[in-house]
Amino acid sequence: MTTSQSTYLDDPTANDPVMEIRNATVRFGMERGESRVLDDVSIDLERNEIFGVVGESGSGKSMLASALLDAVVEPGVLDGSITYRPQSGEPVDVLELNKNELRQFRWEEVAMVFQGAMSSFNPVRKIDTHFIETLTSHDYDVDEGMERARQLISDLYMDPERVLDSYPHELSGGMKQRTLIALSLILEPDVLVMDEPTAALDLLMQRSIVSLIEEIKEEYDLTILFITHDLPLVADLADRIAVMYAFEFIELGPTAEILQHASHPYTRLLLKSTPNLASPIEAMRPIEGSAPDPVNVPSGCSFHLRCPLADEQCVDVDPRAYPVGDGGDHVANCHYWEDAPETIPMTEEWDVEGIDAIDSAPGPSRADGPLVSLEDVEVHFEKEGGFLDFFSDPDTVQAVDGISLDIYENDVVVLVGESGCGKTTFGKTAVGLQEPTAGSVKYKGQDIWDLKRTGGDGSMSFDAVRRALQIVHQDPGSALNAHRRVGTSLEVPLKRWNPELDGNDRKSRIVSLLEHVGMAPAEDYIDRYPHQLSGGEQQRVALIRAMLMNPDLILADEPVSALDVSLRVEMMDLMIELQEQFDTSYLFVSHDLSNARYIAEKTGGRIGVVYLGELVEIGRPEEIIHDPQHPYTQALRWATPELDFEGGGMGGESPVRNIDVPDPTNPPSGCRYHTRCPEAREVCTTEHPEPREASAADFHEAACFRTDERHEYWQSPSITDD
Repeated sequence: MTTSQSTYLDDPTANDPVMEIRNATVRFGMERGESRVLDDVSIDLERNEIFGVVGESGSGKSMLASALLDAVVEPGVLDGSITYRPQSGEPVDVLELNKNELRQFRWEEVAMVFQGAMSSFNPVRKIDTHFIETLTSHDYDVDEGMERARQLISDLYMDPERVLDSYPHELSGGMKQRTLIALSLILEPDVLVMDEPTAALDLLMQRSIVSLIEEIKEEYDLTILFITHDLPLVADLADRIAVMYAFEFIELGPTAEILQHASHPYTRLLLKSTPNLASPIEAMRPIEGSAPDPVNVPSGCSFHLRCPLADEQCVDVDPRAYPVGDGGDHVANCHYWEDAPETIPMTEEWDVEGIDAIDSAPGPSRADGPLVSLEDVEVHFEKEGGFLDFFSDPDTVQAVDGISLDIYENDVVVLVGESGCGKTTFGKTAVGLQEPTAGSVKYKGQDIWDLKRTGGDGSMSFDAVRRALQIVHQDPGSALNAHRRVGTSLEVPLKRWNPELDGNDRKSRIVSLLEHVGMAPAEDYIDRYPHQLSGGEQQRVALIRAMLMNPDLILADEPVSALDVSLRVEMMDLMIELQEQFDTSYLFVSHDLSNARYIAEKTGGRIGVVYLGELVEIGRPEEIIHDPQHPYTQALRWATPELDFEGGGMGGESPVRNIDVPDPTNPPSGCRYHTRCPEAREVCTTEHPEPREASAADFHEAACFRTDERHEYWQSPSITDD
């Protein structure tokens, strides 16, 4: 396949490569054959560029990162050549370095930022120890190095003394990730390889770190290789994008070119399958089929089994990299790249002149009253302390603080917000898994915790409530019993709640549902264990198990966040289809506004925005997305990456004054968002805003003084720096 990659090296703008990768291949010997997880990849990384690598899970992205550092784990075999070209001195053949030279190269010339920041730190050592050990092992002056560490941490908008004196668990996820970036830069490398560095972070933190990456790239003259499965995220960051499929690059070019003139069918389908805020939901479609097994990659074009343009030539002949356009810097590995735009048209960017232009689903009927009603719900936890805190009062985390919400039959409510804001705790309270500290939770008019304590009046039992209110967890792998086959796990709810069914009836119902969700042949899946399923298949099984209870309400806690972007629309469509079939309601929890918009708009549901235990805005998706009233909602909207097919990018200054969320054990007085809000005034520091009508639209409320033109807020002095 060497010829298929050659055109990638003919970029006329490629004048100063810092790294050259030629025919890089990684192979693993397995009992069932040779697994090739990087397939003859060649590319130049240009000095001071941000190069984005995008692809689904298992496409070879992380293996490319390992190859760059010659860090492929045994028994993997790396072939090809990798050359590092420093600004001064002779080129370095990375694959010929000895163990000591390689250790020096990995920190001093090319550094790595991994996805899981917590696993990158020793949990029993303070952060400063990690910096000191790194400097010492590379014979750097520790005093000078620690001064640089403080500057790096400060540049990443953190307090150096606090961070360096903390243990890893004492830092938030975003702070740990930024600290890891600082640690990777401590020895002043030329190249920074970032493997999914923001995957586990919230929208605002993702966007903040992306902005910081752009800043540190300029300040420290870095070349950055940014690996992600999130195309909208990297589209606003990278100078060039390479799309990986089946362990090789299938399209590469300048970011604007890829977005405006994608020419490989897979790239176009990937763009169309990605939930975003700009395109009509009807235009978003999942990619049919699945990625190939690394032991059995199809001959010819590796995408031909899923491609709408494929013919015999695609089956037999591996496509070379065809130049797209006249510049020579955009190439696509497709025989029919010229036909792809017509066969797979991209919807133009949604031009919304006003909210009335949006045709939302009608939503549920509210004539019969709420199915589940939560009134002034509070959930407070005592924070665990250490041994030295034994004689002091424990801190109290106000996870949920005074939220009221009604959920109706066949309703959909999506809660969005940052980690730790109380979304999941509130959701668990709504389905009876968490008893509130104060307030009430009623199911069909009956307080479910009174019902549990007293047994009720005979018209309803707590067992009936538990059956009616179900949950689908974020991580289905841990929610499914690892020692039970799929069929056995799915039989449990039927045996308990439908004892009249015999074994054949239960199997028939399970087989029918498995086939309905696309898991065929169902008889094969019934006998599998959870570890033998993909993430998407595990989530389908968890969803079926909940539906077999015939529930009235399902709490879906981040049900698609662990899936590839290309699979999220498919899973959400499936959940909507099952809702219609089983007449259930959903309470979704999500940190992704694009996913929230998709599911809420398609069902006529609502989006609720949660901040530090409070519901600060709620409304139909058209209001939340296109007419947000609370500054925090506006910040989430700003932070949501978009696929800008015009190539303009998101742009705009950050609407958040401080990156990090305040400590939930000591929330700010007045409006809890005032410490981060660019519109905050003195009255916001003392007076607490109550939810009020935010617009003329139904069900649109916001807890912000700015929605009241007569409020004293407008005469109160500003507390911002502007």
